[in-house]
Amino acid sequence: MHYVYILESDASAGQQYIGYSRNLKQRIEDHNLGHSPHTAKYRPWNLVFYAAFAKKFKALEFESYLKSHSGKAFAAKRLL
Repeated sequence: MHYVYILESDASAGQQYIGYSRNLKQRIEDHNLGHSPHTAKYRPWNLVFYAAFAKKFKALEFESYLKSHSGKAFAAKRLL
């Protein structure tokens, strides 16, 4: 499976991260251990949404959409 996920920071209110992974549990652990330079300063992170896809290209399309302006508005209104 291919996962698209949204994380929210406990340390920094309003800080979110949208990502993709084949191993969701391990990826969240990596974010919380500081293995990702982009997210290390905002840890700890909580998983607030994820979607599973059978096809990688569909997951990556959805991740790209969620990172767009309209995708962020959709996520705020419908997913979070």
